[in-house]
Parts: sequence; structure tokens; C-alpha cells
Amino acid sequence: MRNGLKWVGRALLALALALVVVGTWKRKDISRLMTVNSLFEADKIVGNFSGMDTAFLNVPVPRGPGPMSELPTGPDAVLPDTVATWRDERDVTSLLVVHKGQVVFEDYYLGTTATDRRISWSVAKSYLSALFGIIVQDGAIASLDDLVTDYVPSLKGSAYDRATVRNVLQMSSGVTFDEDYLAYNSDINKMGRLLALGGSMDGYAIDLKETFQAPGVAWKYVSIDTHVLGMVIRGATGRSVPELLSEKILSKLGMEQDAYYLTDGDGVAFVLGGLNITTRDYARFGLMIKQNGFWNGQQIVPADWVAESTAPSAKTEPDDEFKYGYQWWIPRQADAGVFMGRGIYGQYVYIDQQRDVVIVTTAADRNFREDGVSGQNVEIFRQIAASLEN
Repeated sequence: MRNGLKWVGRALLALALALVVVGTWKRKDISRLMTVNSLFEADKIVGNFSGMDTAFLNVPVPRGPGPMSELPTGPDAVLPDTVATWRDERDVTSLLVVHKGQVVFEDYYLGTTATDRRISWSVAKSYLSALFGIIVQDGAIASLDDLVTDYVPSLKGSAYDRATVRNVLQMSSGVTFDEDYLAYNSDINKMGRLLALGGSMDGYAIDLKETFQAPGVAWKYVSIDTHVLGMVIRGATGRSVPELLSEKILSKLGMEQDAYYLTDGDGVAFVLGGLNITTRDYARFGLMIKQNGFWNGQQIVPADWVAESTAPSAKTEPDDEFKYGYQWWIPRQADAGVFMGRGIYGQYVYIDQQRDVVIVTTAADRNFREDGVSGQNVEIFRQIAASLEN
């Protein structure tokens, strides 16, 4: 009996040691998973959104060696009275307004600062759209009507088998993908956990097999489409998105700090929402796009691509709150030249070309999905832009 207990004790000790070894080996994966599961908690969300690099795999996107471009300061704007209430209700962490090339309002809230590199979430999609236009101009992608499998053969047999590049740019792939951020087992949240555990984003896209409609029939926002655009860029050029984004766009903006992308375990950038940049550097990008791709004396993004990508070309429904282009949002009933990059939890780069206004907001709005919130945000931006004309 005593010998039996001794063997049981030894077995338990060996199991405990094995668990310690596995725990140590997987400590970073477990830590990242724990961060994902608490990423949006009320007492952590603001800090998490300013420090994604402390918890996730990431890769720098260098600003390049050039000098920093100035953001001139203009007369302080008196914003509408509604802004203060909106800011508090929506847990805004930064608000920057540029009018006629001058910063007329800039402030930071909830303990954030101008040096914080804030997570873009889906504003990153609009950055990828701008890069895509350059790749098309360079000739690496022959036509938007090419099949995505022409550039990514590994997607043959997947749900993307018949989708064109244009279908995917317009979020009209027809691929079945659950974008419900509040459902634990939705595709978007499974993807977040995969990212935390160092899995393969490419593998996730390749494994998707179901479609709910033929490509190009109708619009439905599915973030995995943007990852596939990244796969197309990599397949067409043989280069990574961070390398290309740095070389083709960010290095020419005169940014204040390097950006960084979150990555999966293969080092592939989380292009659909993992870009992290300061508020002022988001503004530099917005200003360049407002000026039809022109900045600091050079044409960075082709002007015709800016016009094409921000036009409401996707087949949205008449009762949809927004229209859609190539990874850009267009408010319904907006004036010509009004469009925006838009991310969950309240991230925006809002552009009004006619009024010569760029508005950048970052936020930690846990109620961003409530009815009317998106419309309220756009209405505030419209009020700010209109007030600057007085």
C-alpha cells in the first residue's frame, strides 16, 4: 500500500512538473488570451487601446528617415455645445480637428496623451485601401475584375473561389462570416482568440467554405474580406503589407512616430484592424486623402483612386445607415466629398473635402453598437464641420 501511494505521489509530482513546463512554455500565449478576454472591460479598455503592443505579437511600421511634417496651429475653434456631452457619453479619448490645413482643436481625455499609439480597429481598412490603389497603379494587380485566386492560389476551393478583387474591396464577396462582436463564438471573436494564440490568419481564411450568396450580388460587411485583400497584395508583390505601407505611404507623411501592426503567429499583419498610430499621425493621413492623395509636394496615392475608392459603389440597401466604397464609409445623404474611415469602439477619420475639414477621434465606447450611436457620431462631425464656416 505504501509503495502504491509512493508511485501515486511520484505521478502527481511529474504531472505538476509537466504542467509547470507547459505553463512556462505557453505563458505568453496564455497571457495574450487572457488579455483578449478582458480587452474591453470597463476598467481596462482605455489603457489596453493605448498599449496593444504589450500584449500582442506585433511588427513595426517605420515612419522612415524623413523629417516630421508640421501640423500648423490655427485659431482655436469654438466647437458646438453638443460636443462636450457627446465626448463624455461616447468615452472619447482624443479629438483633433483640422480646418484649412491648420489644427484648430486638439485634446486628449481619460488619461490618454498625444504620444499614445491608439488602436485603429477598422480605420486600418482605409489605410489598406490607399495602399491597394498604389499597388494597382504600379501594375502588380492587372485588374480589379481579376479573381482573388489569380493572386492567392491557396484560396482555390475556399469560399473565395469565385470572388473578384473588386467584390472583396466592396465587401461583396458573399462569404459567410459572423461579424457579431458581442457573441463569444462569432467568427470575428474566434479570429481575435486565434490572433492572441499565435494562429494563422491565412489559414482561417482558407478554411472558410460557406457562402450565403454569389460574389458581387449584395453588400455585407465582413472583416475577413480585408484580410484577403492583404493576401492579394502579398501574392501580387511578394512583399509584406507593413513593408509596403511604410515605403509607399507612411514614410512620405512625415509622421511623429513609427506605427505598428498586430500580427498573427506567422508574422502576418492584422490588416483588417491592427494598425496603431498617434492621433496626430492619423490626421496626417486624413489630410493627404482629403487632398486627393497629395502631400508634401508629391502624389502619394493616385488621385483617381481616392475618388474611386471613396465613391459609394458597393450595393448597399436603401435602408442601410451608410454607403460603402473600397474600404471607406460614406454617410447616407452626405455632401459630395464627405467620407470616413471607421472602426469599432468609436475610432474615426472623418473627411469633408468641400469644407476642408479633417476630424480624428479615438474612443473606448463600449456602447458603440447601440441604436443611433453611429448616426450621432456623424451628426457631431457634421456640426463641427459646419461650425467652422462661421
